[in-house]
Amino acid sequence: MSDIESGLLKRVLAQTEIQYYNSLIESWWRVLKHQWLYFHELDSSQVVENLVAFYVEQYNTLLPHSAFLGQTPDEIYFGTGKEIPGQLQETRLAARKSRMESNRSQSRRKCEKNLAISN
Repeated sequence: MSDIESGLLKRVLAQTEIQYYNSLIESWWRVLKHQWLYFHELDSSQVVENLVAFYVEQYNTLLPHSAFLGQTPDEIYFGTGKEIPGQLQETRLAARKSRMESNRSQSRRKCEKNLAISN
């Protein structure tokens, strides 16, 4: 007798039109595994625990998130990074202005007349 027939396991079909889905945490776990854990030798559960703890600490305190307009999760939670989106916008505008000035100051050759090529 199979586990499903015995009632030990229950077959569940994918649901549609559900109000909540845990795709955000699934995405976070996928990044943790593929961009961090799989690059290390996972010899013991203690090694995994230490690597996960380090990643979570770095993720929360150092990695800026585009969803938070450049703030870290800790800055959002503690309300300490409110000036960061404005600073980033100012920096973007200054960089764009600098690029435009640099491009405009470059000497450009005038277009030469097309010469007919004869064989």
